Amino acid sequence: MTDILEIRDLHAFYGASPVLKGLNLNVRESGITALLGANGAGKTTTLRATCNVMVRVTGEIRFLGTRIDDHPTEQIIRLGVAHVPDGRGTFTDLTVDENLRLGAYTRKDKAGIKADFERVYGYFPRLRERRKQQAGTMSGGEQQMLAISRALMSRPKLLLLDEPSFGLAPLVVREIFSILRTINQREMVSMLLVEQNVSLALNLADQAYLIDTGQIVKHGPASVLQSDAAIRRVYLGY
Repeated sequence: MTDILEIRDLHAFYGASPVLKGLNLNVRESGITALLGANGAGKTTTLRATCNVMVRVTGEIRFLGTRIDDHPTEQIIRLGVAHVPDGRGTFTDLTVDENLRLGAYTRKDKAGIKADFERVYGYFPRLRERRKQQAGTMSGGEQQMLAISRALMSRPKLLLLDEPSFGLAPLVVREIFSILRTINQREMVSMLLVEQNVSLALNLADQAYLIDTGQIVKHGPASVLQSDAAIRRVYLGY
């Protein structure tokens, strides 16, 4: 299977402080890869480095074979990478429709954009009901649905997801993860998932990486990591 994302010897810095220290990671085309580890291990920084946001990097990042580590964020988005950040990042003063339109700002195909409104509302019918509502007045779960939908409006080939379950009720989390699986299977969108709910992440993913203090300490099939009692106890805390 081809790798859609290849990260080699990645070092990342906030100012002079190193966070990632020679990280190596692959995401398979049409696959779901989970990146797991403790708070502060470098998970969010890995996603930010991939789309060149708020972090300085050295090393090599390739998307579909093309080096992107020196590309501006907008160009990376145009190539097909979308980022759903931690904290959801919705524009709270704008309506649902306006948020989605911003997600398609790099596109010129008006007919395709119109069709994609219907597409994401098909995945998240609750958003259709609230399409004229200000995003900041919606529940946390609805805002997370909106953040994912806004990312989908750019028609990504790779979706970067940072803690999509954070602060949400278990029923809402299960609904969102079920929809993510459907999107992956139906549209073949690859995903790199950072997630605090380890069991849920490993059930969704086909590959998984464990990161500790900026370095990958273990990787392999998600089912193998999930069944290894020592890994669960030492690295995953359950």
